[in-house]
Amino acid sequence: MVGLKCSDGVVLGVEKMLISKMLVKGTNRRIHTVEPHVGMSIAGLVPDGRVLVNRAREEARSFKQNFGIKVSGETLGERLAGYMHTFSLYEWLRPFGCGVMLAVWGEEGPELFALEPDGSCYKYYDCALGKAKQQAKTMIESLNLEELTCRAAVLEIAKMLHQVHDDLKDKAFELEMSWICEESGRKHQLVPQDVLDEAETAAKAALDSDDSDDDDDDEGEVAMAD
Repeated sequence: MVGLKCSDGVVLGVEKMLISKMLVKGTNRRIHTVEPHVGMSIAGLVPDGRVLVNRAREEARSFKQNFGIKVSGETLGERLAGYMHTFSLYEWLRPFGCGVMLAVWGEEGPELFALEPDGSCYKYYDCALGKAKQQAKTMIESLNLEELTCRAAVLEIAKMLHQVHDDLKDKAFELEMSWICEESGRKHQLVPQDVLDEAETAAKAALDSDDSDDDDDDEGEVAMAD
């Protein structure tokens, strides 16, 4: 799972493994809308993540009823992190088997938060969670996030998730993305399917191009050795 805070918003991208070829597309989502100004993505156990999504919705609804304003990203992140931390304190409970990201449009603009299973909550410019997070973070460091737009970020995240995916070890996956930006009216929405399809096609083409360049380099090295 990758989250990028861009010049005009935040983009969330998730690699969702397909457990069966017969699975209906879009089933068992890992990205959810908590409030119109808050989106959440899940890395890890999906059932655990759904519990956190419901809890986040309850916290956001309760805050609005009590104070008459929409909840901020920091307040929601801290409340949800406290709930997750509670499950690590008692022996008859187990910690949540997932990490989550919050994409928020607050008073200061777009914000990105990541919550760990131990109840830690951090605010990021960019973040990656999951088994290939170090590899993804290395790729993110090469991006200029201050100038990167959300549309461009969709393509970059598609490239990252396809590049870190191991076709030999991993199952096929479905790319799931959402954004909250100026283009979406500052509301959390799934990335339009045509934009996602275009980005995924470009990502696969770029990956194939890199593979062919590597093969050419290997052939050149063999020829020089001969």
